[in-house]
Amino acid sequence: MKKEIHNHSKKVGQKAFTLVNTLIMLILSAACLFPVIHIFSVSLSDQAAVAANKVNLLPVGFTLASYQMVAKRAAFWSAFGVSVERVILGVIINTVLTVLVAYPLSKPVSKFKARKYYVWILIFVMVFDGGLIPNYILVKDLGLFDTIWALVLPGAVPIYNIILCMNFMKQLPDTIEEAAMVDGAGYFQRFIRIVLPLSKPAIATITLFSFLNHWNSWFDGKIYNNQSIHYPLQTYLQNLITNRDMTNATDAIENMLTNTKTLQAAQLFLTLLPILLIYPFLQKYFTKGLTIGAVKG
Repeated sequence: MKKEIHNHSKKVGQKAFTLVNTLIMLILSAACLFPVIHIFSVSLSDQAAVAANKVNLLPVGFTLASYQMVAKRAAFWSAFGVSVERVILGVIINTVLTVLVAYPLSKPVSKFKARKYYVWILIFVMVFDGGLIPNYILVKDLGLFDTIWALVLPGAVPIYNIILCMNFMKQLPDTIEEAAMVDGAGYFQRFIRIVLPLSKPAIATITLFSFLNHWNSWFDGKIYNNQSIHYPLQTYLQNLITNRDMTNATDAIENMLTNTKTLQAAQLFLTLLPILLIYPFLQKYFTKGLTIGAVKG
C-alpha cells in the first residue's frame, strides 16, 4: 500500500515538474518571439499608427511602403552584400582551421606528445586577449583596412570552437580509426573519410557559431573601415540607428508613407531573415554537438 502511494506521489511530482517546465519554456519562448513579431508588425504598419504607439503584435494600417523604400536603398544592399561575403569567407576559414587544429589535439599524449603544450597555449590566448589597440595596429600595419580580410582574418581561429570540436572528436571510438589504419589508411585519409563524417554534429554547431558571430558583428566593421561603403550590414544598421540619418531630400515622397521607426524595423527584420532561415537546418545537430563536445574534457 505504501509503495503504491509512493509511486502515485512520484508520478504526480513528475507531471507537476513537467508542467512547470513547459510553462517556463513557453514564457521564455514568448519573451524571445515578441520582439521579433513586434518589429515585423511595425515594418508593415502605417507610419501614423507607429508614431502613436498603437502597434503591438499585429500590423495596424497594413502597408509595404517601408520595404519598397528599403529596396531602393543602395547602401543597405551594399552592406548586405559585404555581410554575405564576410559570412561565406569567415565560416569557411573558421570551420576548416577549427577541424584541422581540433583533430590532432583530440589524440592522446601517447600519440601526440606536445598536445598539452598546444592546449595550454590555446587556453592562454583565449583568456588573455592582446587588446583592441594591438589588434588595431596589427590590422593597420598589414594593410587590411577597408578590405574584407580585416573582418575575417583577426578571428580566423576561434579557440572555443576548437575546444568544442576537439572534445567531440575525443569521444569517437578509436577502434574505427585503428581498423582503417590496419587497412593502410593514413592520417589524412582517416580524417577525411572517417572523422569528418562522424563529426557532423560538432561541425554543424561550430558552423552555426561562426555564422552568427560574423553576421551579428558590427564593432570590427566600424573600427577597421574608414569608408562607409565597406561597412557590413550590422555596422551599417548601428550607424544608421545611432545617427538617425534615415532620409534625405530625395526621399520626400516616401516619407509621406513611412517614418524612421518603420524603416528601421523593415531593415532589422530583413537582417534577421538569414538567421531564421538557416537555423532550422542546423538545429537538429546543434544540441548533440554542443552537449557532447562540452562534457568530455
